[in-house]
Amino acid sequence: MKQLILFIFLLGGIFSYAQNLQLHYDFGNDRQYFTTTLEMFKPDAYGNTFFFVDMDYDDLGSGGGLSLAYWEIARVFKTEKMPLGFHAEYNGGILRDENGSGYSINSAWLAGADYSINAADFSKGISFKALYKYIKDKHNASFQLTSVWYWHMFDKKVTFTGFADFWREDSDFNFDGNADASYIFLCEPQFWYNINDKFSAGSEIELSNNFGLVEGFKIRPTIGGKWTF
Repeated sequence: MKQLILFIFLLGGIFSYAQNLQLHYDFGNDRQYFTTTLEMFKPDAYGNTFFFVDMDYDDLGSGGGLSLAYWEIARVFKTEKMPLGFHAEYNGGILRDENGSGYSINSAWLAGADYSINAADFSKGISFKALYKYIKDKHNASFQLTSVWYWHMFDKKVTFTGFADFWREDSDFNFDGNADASYIFLCEPQFWYNINDKFSAGSEIELSNNFGLVEGFKIRPTIGGKWTF
């Protein structure tokens, strides 16, 4: 059982502990603001629970403040004898535009299978998820393919983690009532130098295509710090 708990814990891609707080400065051409991310990962005998909360602090021409709040919470049900885990997830949030008007991000519910591969010493690993996706007011039956990975290098002084999502969701970039794209790709690799067991410095690079009502492929790097507690 101890090996199972360790396996699940490291799979979460969170270095050494179950919770961390990240502060990123996004210096992409269309960003240039701060984002905080709060993550929690908790394993148990029946799988694991993970959530994160993102908050963007975009000026938006109104003197600063919170412009986006978004969260995801996911549960994987898996015992030591199960070859596959069952994944269930919810995500949603709110945002405001440059005029200060608020909008709800379409809530989504996901469910499906989770499969994982890990090195014998748990220094690296990867998981694959095939999920059904319901997007409120958009799609009753969509899909999402997800991969999550971790890699601890140089005696855990350097950590490479991240995820990649590909899913179906119609996007109307021109707001004319017609879908301009039907598929979205999002990948966020993170590179951390672990100064000690509490503090890390590094970067996240957002690679996206048709994500967040922005048409086309974008590369958005950040510089950040992470406090693990």
